Amino acid sequence: MDAFFASVEQRDNPNLKGLPVAVGGGEERGVVAAASYEARKFGVRSAMNGKRAKELCPELVFVRPRFEAYKAVSNQIHSIYERYTDSIEPLSLDEAYLDITENKMRMSSATFIAQAIKNDIFNETNLIASAGVSYNKFLAKLASDEDKPNGLFVIPPEHGKKYVEKLPIQKFYGVGKATASRMQELNIFKGKDLLAFNERELNHYFGKSGSFFYQIARGIDNRKVISERERKSIGVETTFSENISNEIELWDSAKRLLETLWKRSSKSNKRGRTLSLKLRYSDFTTITKSKTADTDITTENELMDLAVQVYNAVLPLENPIRLIGFSISGFDREAPTVDLQQTINF
Repeated sequence: MDAFFASVEQRDNPNLKGLPVAVGGGEERGVVAAASYEARKFGVRSAMNGKRAKELCPELVFVRPRFEAYKAVSNQIHSIYERYTDSIEPLSLDEAYLDITENKMRMSSATFIAQAIKNDIFNETNLIASAGVSYNKFLAKLASDEDKPNGLFVIPPEHGKKYVEKLPIQKFYGVGKATASRMQELNIFKGKDLLAFNERELNHYFGKSGSFFYQIARGIDNRKVISERERKSIGVETTFSENISNEIELWDSAKRLLETLWKRSSKSNKRGRTLSLKLRYSDFTTITKSKTADTDITTENELMDLAVQVYNAVLPLENPIRLIGFSISGFDREAPTVDLQQTINF
């Protein structure tokens, strides 16, 4: 989907159409989660500090995220995919891989199917999507970003290797700044430069990713579209209509979530050892803290005991809370671990 969050906001609020829009926490302490194409012309990008975004585009309009609305649209789009194939691998709310080798429409052209899906999305959601068509996941992903917005780009098999050879390594999906910097130190600036290294050398420099780079440089990616994954966690979360600063009030909400989590866990055949707490502050910083028990969580009391420990670990609250969530994981683990992680979600 093109500028998904911002496009939904512009669709649902006609006053925003044609304006530079940023979805996020605001100018003071917020972070841009998505920017409309009108805003991108000024250099506004996702993950950018709100203050910097406003400096680049003084007319920028900030809109608070409505994740439930985005999820609802995402589900609607997913149902469109299912008309064409059951082989769907979601990457996020607004992006997915589709294997249409065997498709429900019995259409022989992947390009025709991509155009049909784009048409259905526009006709039923009034939103635009871009599609990438190729013979593997790596190239299809690259193709989807080639002609935005409202693009449809095709990389046929006979052009795959040449396309990658000309591609700057910064545009390789999955290559971050650190890896790109390391490649440049080795005089690797485009895909064709990878061809000078054998697989053993690339594994030496880039670890397990080396084999992937070796294959990709030759236009080869044999990863399958995985439509069903083994469940690794069971979770619940809620976003508050108003931010919560009171620690007792927040714990009351936490207990209700934990009751729901236990019911879901009881219905499954899995028993985990790790309980994770997720908090999203008013400035959209997200923190997760986890605690792992010595044995599987088998009673609601055991779940509550772990919850008290992880909850106390985040007190006192740094900022008001807009979202709280819990999840159980660590299924079939043999030894306990403790995991502490802090991240920023964009």
